[in-house]
Amino acid sequence: METELDKVLIVEGKSDKKKVEAIINEEIEIICTNGTIGTSKLDELIEELFNKEVYILVDADDSGEKLRKQFKRELPEAVHLYIDKTYREVASAPEQHVATVLLSANIDVHANFL
Repeated sequence: METELDKVLIVEGKSDKKKVEAIINEEIEIICTNGTIGTSKLDELIEELFNKEVYILVDADDSGEKLRKQFKRELPEAVHLYIDKTYREVASAPEQHVATVLLSANIDVHANFL
């Protein structure tokens, strides 16, 4: 029987997903929005995320903020994770920084990133 993953991490792009996948050390579903997300796609996503722990990790730029606002409105129970604004993008932030951000949300990460 297939087990549903209870934790879901939402990122913007494929490079963000690759970076996070390399750092985390637990089963967690990672969803890419590929930038901003349309209302119908968002509605589908919200239905899919019902009863799951949802984490939002998007870039510290205009499109990331726009996406974050959308999720705050549509998915108020989601946990928002923030990378330092000096890095701007999840993909360009140092692994140690991303690992620390994830760890702060009790997401298990590989020890070598700490």
